[in-house]
Amino acid sequence: MIKLDRRLILNFDWTLLSLVLLLSGIGLVNIYSTGFSLTDFQRTPLYIKQIQWILIGVTGMAVAFFVDYRFLGRHAYTAYGLSVLMLLIVHATGYATRGSQRWIVLGGFTFQPSELVKLTIILALAKYFDRHQLGRNYGLKDLIAPFLIVLAPFLLILKQPDLGTGLIVLILFLSLVFFVGIDWRSVLTAATAGIVLAPIGWYLLKDYQKERILTFFDPERDPLGSGYHIIQSMIAVGSGGLFGKGFLKGSQTQLKFLPEQQTDFVFSVFAEEWGFVGGMILIVMFLSLILWGLKICLHSKDYLGALVAFGITMLIFWEVFINVGMVLGILPVVGIPLPFLSYGGSSMVVLMTAIGLLMNISVRRFILQS
Repeated sequence: MIKLDRRLILNFDWTLLSLVLLLSGIGLVNIYSTGFSLTDFQRTPLYIKQIQWILIGVTGMAVAFFVDYRFLGRHAYTAYGLSVLMLLIVHATGYATRGSQRWIVLGGFTFQPSELVKLTIILALAKYFDRHQLGRNYGLKDLIAPFLIVLAPFLLILKQPDLGTGLIVLILFLSLVFFVGIDWRSVLTAATAGIVLAPIGWYLLKDYQKERILTFFDPERDPLGSGYHIIQSMIAVGSGGLFGKGFLKGSQTQLKFLPEQQTDFVFSVFAEEWGFVGGMILIVMFLSLILWGLKICLHSKDYLGALVAFGITMLIFWEVFINVGMVLGILPVVGIPLPFLSYGGSSMVVLMTAIGLLMNISVRRFILQS
């Protein structure tokens, strides 16, 4: 299972590690800013908690790096099954807050199993497509089984309710389907079915989810209610100007006008303090990370590794794309964290573990098949 090979160290992916640690460091500084207040020194220091989660995440990264990803691939369905079981436990006895039941308590810590599902879905789908290579593009009938893999956790996540994470799970499925190849007639059929079923999907949404979508098209329709988040976010981003107001000097952040500023809207905080230039540098760093992940996918020595690397890279890409689009007002607010910057232990630990898998795939291309 764990084989120490000096080539793992000699070919270690320092570029990937450096990018992730740098982004996490920027996140810590940003989280410190969100909790800073000249009139409140009694608040729990979130950045200290985030440091603890980063250290736990680095431990997960190390384990994922040293355990051969092919071993993890062989046990992908087991990991997937355990994560779905955790979702069932959440549904039965989970910890609820703000109208959502998404967490369970593990060893004194609250953990969000839906974050883990993002990774186990990638592993399960990678194993399936690796074992069922058709030598041609997949049709809709060929995708029934992998879709069922996704359907169960998707429905359980929606039940919590957590539309954002549910959408990420579906998008990961679609991303991997396009990677393995899908018949274009099937794409047209699925798109047509989606358009026809859209009214049913709208009916199934919660009232607050419908309101978020309507607010996306017209934030001013309820500026003190459902539109408040996005309006304050756009004010914060816009007030940053070209070079920003400076560290700890963002008025929207420090005066607490910006809601969820340590989680969903951390990019708004960063843009207010560091401006357009700082925001672009951050986006370039994320783009570098995504391109590096695609490079690892391209150079993987086997199909399983390529699938896992692509899935992890797409997880980071879509979360960055949706979160930044959300805070800029070009996408609806759906509650997606910004990778490595948003406060939250579950997301940080899972993403760090996923990066360990990416490094695993990266270095093992230098090791001959055993």
